[in-house]
Amino acid sequence: MKKLRERLNVFVVKTPSMAILLGILLLNILLFVVAALIISALAPSSLESSGFWVSVFYTVSMILDAGCISYVIADVGEAGVGLVIVCMLTVIIGMITFTGAVIGYVTNAISNFIDNSKSGRRALKISGHTVILNWNNRASEIVNDMLYTGKRDVIVILVNDGAEAVERELNDRLSDTVHREHVKNRLTVIVREGETFSSKQLADISILTAKNVIILSSDFQSSMCKYDYRERREEKEYGNSNTVKTLVQVAEFTSSSASADNQIIVVEVEDLWTHQLVNKIIFHKERLGKCNIIPVPVNKILGQLLSQFSVMPELNAVYSTLFSNKGAEFFCRPYQGDWNETEDVSRFLAERDCAIPMTAMTTKTGPEAFYIADQEEDVDRLCAATWQEREIRLNPDYWLSAKNVIIIGHNSKSMELMKGFDAFRGEWMPRDGSEILNLLIIDDEKSLEKRGFYRDYPYVRQIVEADIYESDKIAGALNAFLDATPGQVSILILSDDNARPESIDAGALAYLIFVQGILTSRTAEDGAFDPGRIDIIVEILNPKNYDVVHDFSANNVVISNRYISKMVTQISAKEALYEFYCDILTYDEEGADVYESKELYIKPAAEFLAALPGRCTAAQLIRGIYNACPPDNKAILIGYVDGEGNTVLFTGRQDELWLELTPRDKLIIFSNH
Repeated sequence: MKKLRERLNVFVVKTPSMAILLGILLLNILLFVVAALIISALAPSSLESSGFWVSVFYTVSMILDAGCISYVIADVGEAGVGLVIVCMLTVIIGMITFTGAVIGYVTNAISNFIDNSKSGRRALKISGHTVILNWNNRASEIVNDMLYTGKRDVIVILVNDGAEAVERELNDRLSDTVHREHVKNRLTVIVREGETFSSKQLADISILTAKNVIILSSDFQSSMCKYDYRERREEKEYGNSNTVKTLVQVAEFTSSSASADNQIIVVEVEDLWTHQLVNKIIFHKERLGKCNIIPVPVNKILGQLLSQFSVMPELNAVYSTLFSNKGAEFFCRPYQGDWNETEDVSRFLAERDCAIPMTAMTTKTGPEAFYIADQEEDVDRLCAATWQEREIRLNPDYWLSAKNVIIIGHNSKSMELMKGFDAFRGEWMPRDGSEILNLLIIDDEKSLEKRGFYRDYPYVRQIVEADIYESDKIAGALNAFLDATPGQVSILILSDDNARPESIDAGALAYLIFVQGILTSRTAEDGAFDPGRIDIIVEILNPKNYDVVHDFSANNVVISNRYISKMVTQISAKEALYEFYCDILTYDEEGADVYESKELYIKPAAEFLAALPGRCTAAQLIRGIYNACPPDNKAILIGYVDGEGNTVLFTGRQDELWLELTPRDKLIIFSNH
């Protein structure tokens, strides 16, 4: 008996659902039997002669439908009060032990089925899908950008916790885009909760058959107390162990022979320690043709972008379009044989006029040629018309003018931002030795001390210690800089990405209000002051704050996290684009005799060209500038920025786009220098 009790106890503990189901069945069988025996004993002779099983039938009928009592009493003939009471008790007890228990059990089973599906305890049998592991404030933009591909896709998101919050965020983001942009939502998004580095959880989302996997660096929860939040932030500065563990498990699956071919694994890295470990994992686990791992250094890329936007603010609108799936974008194609820059580009321009050839590179996946077009089909579309060539003359002595930049605030990308300035300065320092960069930095004392007060950067001419509440001090520094600096000035306002989630972008907005107030006062008090020479570039992290910031008339609002999201989306679909992006965001090393790296530049038409060409088509202007360039620095014109600040990219039918450049227009040039 003791052994039986022990086994029964183990059975109840290990399989409680089965124990409850068996208990319900046994209890109801007992009810049927007891009720049938009592009814048989109390019933008249007409029922006694019918047998015990007829009594069982009557019992079941009454439990399933209480209204059967009247029919039962009518069938058995004259019945006493005792039989009526027994029938009523049978119905009441049966409603509790049978109907209620069964309904509760089935409801609980359905609820468990739904919970298991969401929590990741039920395996998904799919293939060719996109997997996103972890969640952060860039993640919804990745999914949102996939809307613009117009393709049906299944996206499986696995997060450690907060699946319901992720679903709400995605629903709001996608619904807003569908309503605003009038695009169709062809995406099927499944959000599951579980450990992102669990082999079982990864197997259950069919990671072996996914076409690509995106590993994000996870954010901290807003519910965390400020002391725990600060501690976690400090730990993250030294590395992200969650990213490393997740990549190790993913690589185990995707590098196996059972995995799908050509899987792309994109992993975000935000610090040097994590990047070094990711590179070691790549060395040991990457298998070309099977598991292709791409580390995306988030802070480095954003630092490079922000430095380029500071010296050429118009690039924000250009990159915002080209890095997304909406409108013109970058495409790549494998090519055979040797690439001859001049011959191959000239041949393409002679035969096609709906896409713009950029360059070619030997990437990890092989030789690839890169283009800009509205759609990939445009790369193959032949010219629909011929045009008369237009002779263009370039200014042989053209050089970028000195750049004046004010940086207000800080974030974790600050030092990468300075490296971007270093690279730009190394390539464009004037031949006469004069300085091309002139920087003023305004920040609080603690942050300045952490960054060594920028002592290693000779082009940082002045540092002002001021926190967000010292508006008078900030106003004095800005006015003094503007008075001493002729020409264009860029004001870069950084958003602190180490702020708590509820305070994200609040500091940047406050600084923007200060700056706009200062410029408005200067304009009203000084009739000679030209506010048009000031470009304000505001970095924000949360796209929801875009409208608020833009309402304060910022020239350029940089949603930095959106850039990373768009790049991750494109890279996960076209792996070779990553090396192309790295090239266009990196200037040549200081003192290089030959310019090898190609970048995008904004060059004033009146300075870059020896003479404005007059009214012509985009096709004529593109080909005329390319033919006029020297062989060692061929420039590809991809568009222009008009005097009102509107950006036009030359995609689509170039022979149908007519324009006449003015001295205020600026050209968007892709070249070595």
